[in-house]
Amino acid sequence: MTGQFSPEDLKAALPTGLLSFPVTDFDAAGEFNERSYRARLEWLSPYGTAALFAAGGTGEFFSLTQREYSAVIRSAIEGSGGQVPIVAGAGYGTRMAIEYAREAERLGAAGILLMPPYLTETSQAGLRTHIAAVCKSTRLGVIVYNRANCRVSAETLQAVADECPNLIGFKDGVGEIEAMVSVYNALGERLTYLGGLPTAEVYAQAYLAMGVPTYSSAVFNFIPRTALEFYKAVTTRDDVTVTRLLRDFFFPYLKIRNRQPGYAVSIVKAGASIVGRGAGPVRSPLSDLTEAEMAQLRPLIEALGPQ
Repeated sequence: MTGQFSPEDLKAALPTGLLSFPVTDFDAAGEFNERSYRARLEWLSPYGTAALFAAGGTGEFFSLTQREYSAVIRSAIEGSGGQVPIVAGAGYGTRMAIEYAREAERLGAAGILLMPPYLTETSQAGLRTHIAAVCKSTRLGVIVYNRANCRVSAETLQAVADECPNLIGFKDGVGEIEAMVSVYNALGERLTYLGGLPTAEVYAQAYLAMGVPTYSSAVFNFIPRTALEFYKAVTTRDDVTVTRLLRDFFFPYLKIRNRQPGYAVSIVKAGASIVGRGAGPVRSPLSDLTEAEMAQLRPLIEALGPQ
């Protein structure tokens, strides 16, 4: 399945189910653990997500060397066994993002998630040039991650979409309703829209009402059955189930996640460890949960039952 997607194929596939970003496995010394990562993909792939995003934000793209990046993308594609399309992260400056995109295409990825440029401030003119250059460097479908210093206006997106047929998606990680509605109303069905805020479940109902049919679930890494149950409840308007899971799990989970910057990644690795699918520590400058925080997270997960 992976590597066989045209941009239009991927655009059509993404809204059909839940999305997720596998964590990247490291050993005790902080080195990429390929064997463990492959096992993770083998475990997660059969659950039936619409796509898995390798080397994304939850996958600590920002801490991977270029050689490790290649190993992660290759392992994700091979570990998934063709059961689910693999979308690869790409980022940093324009020329580096192009190198990542081309490498992902070479390895057989199904698409590219273009993450924000590194460090510097950006203008809309600069973002237009940046996104268009990456799109033109690959035959794969490209999804723009609207976040941090890559806040793309509807006008900029429209200009790139007119220029680059393989710009297929807009993932929002900002959460500004007016901007999201503006983008949707300007581009309509030209793009597919993904929710991308940390712990996206909390915003899923509101985003669905704005025309965003799916979102990326970080908790799928350790409670995949519950993540899919929540997604089904949102898309079928089962408000009773949504309210129960928000109250019993997601809001208490957020209280732990919000204690430290970067915990949006760290808490996912903590959850994976609790369910026996440990992925090793996070890499600095992130920090792992404390033992006390782990002790608070454990009963929240165990109360959900077998996954």
